[in-house]
Amino acid sequence: MKKMTFLISALFMGLAAAGCGKTLDNADFVEGYEYPDEPVDVPGGEIEPDEIADNQVKVISFNMRTGGADNGTQNAWAIRCEGIPAMMEKENPTVMGVQEALGYQLSFVTDNVPGYDYYGVGRDDGGSSGETMAIFYKTDVVELGDHGTFWLSETPDKVSYGWDAKYRRTATWAFFTVKATGKRFFYVNTHLDNEGSEARKQSIVLICDKMKELNPNGYPSILTADFNSTTDSGIFDPLKTEMQDARTDAPVTDQFGTYNGWGTTTSAIDHIFYSDFTPLEYHTIMDRWNGVQYLSDHYPISALLEFE
Repeated sequence: MKKMTFLISALFMGLAAAGCGKTLDNADFVEGYEYPDEPVDVPGGEIEPDEIADNQVKVISFNMRTGGADNGTQNAWAIRCEGIPAMMEKENPTVMGVQEALGYQLSFVTDNVPGYDYYGVGRDDGGSSGETMAIFYKTDVVELGDHGTFWLSETPDKVSYGWDAKYRRTATWAFFTVKATGKRFFYVNTHLDNEGSEARKQSIVLICDKMKELNPNGYPSILTADFNSTTDSGIFDPLKTEMQDARTDAPVTDQFGTYNGWGTTTSAIDHIFYSDFTPLEYHTIMDRWNGVQYLSDHYPISALLEFE
């Protein structure tokens, strides 16, 4: 897979100058952010991963940007994917929820980042067709338990469009057990519609109801998504009575935007919510990885959560 990616990347050399390097390196974009002097550019296995204690869970939410877009540009998947293994190796997430991912993008991660597996289904058929809101998990740290998918619609148990949504939207859910301690947690990853305002509003209500239904024992919970909304929106009112925002509550945090539009804009529309954890850190991941500044038109975001 790596060899194939390299060959495809070579086709874009004219657009990308020296591979994934300077053309994608827009290090002055975020005012006030202290970028490293040099991009992370070391062979796999030589990055020192972040340490995650046995009583902690590190979660990443990452809108990967669908791989079918941007072909023939400096933002093509064949170029920007080269930074993802280094990012994951350094960040060392316990679990990672992705949005917009196609099958070959999911396979790229499992082929190039050792120790991870995933669950998720395509939104267009409940199988392999369409974007997948997959959950990756570190197999030597957590064990996957009960899991499934529901659609953000009036008929959540079947493939469907919801309300005024432009696209079919899904939520992926799973229980995980931390192998070292036996502690369990519940995780939901989703992507709200970008056009349907009623769909975004009703999707939050549905997600809240489903989380109660699927997790009747009240295990600690995590919800990640590209919500296509900032948290001052009224759509979050039902959710705020059940869960807390890691960006707001973590003692170590930042307030950077998450949607970067390839350096043309900034807006905080990706969020990590939690319940029955203690948030320790929140981080917008804006570093350069193997020379790639923009892994996507969204920055990944992470939260370090501790079991209470």
